[in-house]
Amino acid sequence: MTSAAVLFLCTLGCLCGPAAAERQLEYATVLFRHGDRSPVRSYPTNPHRESDWPQGFGQLSQEGMKQHYDLGRFLRSRYGALLNESYDRHQISVRSTDYDRTLMSAEANLAGLYPPRGRQVFKDNLIWQPIPVHTVPQSEERLLSFPLPDCPRFKQLINETEQSEEYINITKTYQGTIDLVRNKTGLNRTNVESVWSVYDTLFCESKHNFSAPDWLTPAVMGNLRVLKDFAFKMMFGIHNQREKSRLQGGLLLGEIVKNLSMRAVPDPNLTLKLMMLSAHDTTVAALQASLDTFNGIQPPYASCHMIELYREDDGSATVSMFYRNDSKVAPYPLHLPGCVLNCSLDEFVRLTKPWIADDREKECQLSTQGTNKEVIVGLSVSGGLLIVLIVLLLGFICWQKEPMSTRGYHHVISQQVGEES
Repeated sequence: MTSAAVLFLCTLGCLCGPAAAERQLEYATVLFRHGDRSPVRSYPTNPHRESDWPQGFGQLSQEGMKQHYDLGRFLRSRYGALLNESYDRHQISVRSTDYDRTLMSAEANLAGLYPPRGRQVFKDNLIWQPIPVHTVPQSEERLLSFPLPDCPRFKQLINETEQSEEYINITKTYQGTIDLVRNKTGLNRTNVESVWSVYDTLFCESKHNFSAPDWLTPAVMGNLRVLKDFAFKMMFGIHNQREKSRLQGGLLLGEIVKNLSMRAVPDPNLTLKLMMLSAHDTTVAALQASLDTFNGIQPPYASCHMIELYREDDGSATVSMFYRNDSKVAPYPLHLPGCVLNCSLDEFVRLTKPWIADDREKECQLSTQGTNKEVIVGLSVSGGLLIVLIVLLLGFICWQKEPMSTRGYHHVISQQVGEES
């Protein structure tokens, strides 16, 4: 009986032993969109002006500040075991695009993530402490602001996308709404992309209880929402999505993969635990497109994409991704196509490699094949015209050398002079 009990306990121990070991979170990158803001711009017939907004256009609202403070508290609860309770500059690095709304979003987020405790309290009744947020001038930004405008090939891909069947079909389907926007807003030119800007202005105004124009019915607003989401899809997908990603979001993905690979190698000198990136809806969409996980819907305010590096009980490294786009529910897992949720780092690197450019500057250049053909045709036409001009010039010179009598000019000139007299 005793032997049977010992055997049972040993068996139970063997079964439960491996399950007791937990995967250990070692590093994370979080990319989020700024919080609620005022419109970035307006349209000619809009009665609401920039002066109607407390801080003008494109600025974080108090609601946006609250959204990011709450996101910071969420990150504290999620990464409480990863980060010290008190702020440690060696454990976290924060970078933002050089816009007021993204810088302020990062600061509000950090207020929720690191409320000061103990020695870090520098003023009574102030539950806040300064934490550095790094940025670069917008003209130098190559990591967090997409689409980057410095890529001729990407512009060509967008032009090709506008010739795609899907783009043409949605333009035809919603042409009435596009025309309505042009007629009612005073814009000279409207298309899928410009309608996005109008929707954004109207959306911001509705969220802040501004009066809506008479022509803006729920149906029209719904159509504008569809066109706005389609604009995101066409920017990073629909046509040659992988190549677009190599020229845009793949830049950020490449940096994230490099950091994951570096942190996967045990090194006591690597103390960084969290990389925080504060940016825009287009940044989140560009990254997700390069991971082939974009759902085709504009990332909402304070949406957050999390990429987490784990150490498994066997010592291997895995990567898991989650997306928080609704504060009322838990983040939902994102599966990298071709891999499971807990994707091995090696597989993650292998599957993302085709989406990351080896030499973006080179890939951004236009193909020389079509260019050379155009040059040859142009030279041929120019050469032909030049030959014709030379022949005509030689003929004119020879003609000038002929005697006047053979040309009949003497009589004509004499007649004209007589008439003028």
